[in-house]
Amino acid sequence: MKQMVTIDGPAGSGKSTVSRMLAKEIGYSYLDTGAMYRAVALVSRRKGMDSHDGKGLDKVCRTLDLWFNRGKDPPKLMLGKEDISDLIRSPELDILSSTISAVREVREAMSDLQRRMAKEGGFVAEGRDMGTVVFPEARWKFYLTASADARAERRYRERLARGEAVTKKGVAEDLKRRDDQDRMRVLSPLRPAENAIIIDSTTSTAEEVVEEILKHMKER
Repeated sequence: MKQMVTIDGPAGSGKSTVSRMLAKEIGYSYLDTGAMYRAVALVSRRKGMDSHDGKGLDKVCRTLDLWFNRGKDPPKLMLGKEDISDLIRSPELDILSSTISAVREVREAMSDLQRRMAKEGGFVAEGRDMGTVVFPEARWKFYLTASADARAERRYRERLARGEAVTKKGVAEDLKRRDDQDRMRVLSPLRPAENAIIIDSTTSTAEEVVEEILKHMKER
C-alpha cells in the first residue's frame, strides 16, 4: 500500500475530478469506487431486486463482469461489453447506490473486488471509505469536503451539463438525503480516516486542490 492514495468525501466535494487529475499527474490509475456501487444499483434495478436483499445482492456482486476501460479519459466503466458510464449517473441511482452500499454483503463483496483491482498499488482510490476500511494501510490519505451550498451548486451544474431538467432546490435536497444516508449508516459510515489530511475545497479550484495534495505527498 506504499503506492496508494485514497481520497474520500461527500458528494459534490470535487473528489472525482481531483482524483482523475491527480492520477494523471503522478502516473497512477484512477479507481472510481462510487461508480462500482452505482453499477450494482443499476443491475439490481434491472433485475427488480429488493435493495435490502443481502444474499441476492451478494450473488450479483460476486458475478459482476465489471471493469474499467482505461483506454479512455476518463476511464469508462464496463459491464461486460456494455458501457454503463452514463447510465449510472442518474439521481435515482445516486440514492439507490447509497442504500445498497449500506448492505453488509454488498460492502464486503465490493471491497474485496476493489482490493483485487488495486493489489499491485499505483492507484488513486476515490470513494467514501477508502482510507478507513478498504485501504487502511494506504500511504497517503485525504478527505475532501466543501460547504453544502458549494457542493449543491457543483452537482447542479453537472446535472445541467448532462441535459437534466433540475432545480437548485431539488439538487440540494437530493444531496442532503444522500449525505444523511452515507453518514448515518452503521456499516462504513462516511468519515475521515484518523490520519487523513482534510482539505476544504469550497473556494478552491480542482487544480488548486491537486497542487495542495501533491505538496502533502512530497512531505511524506
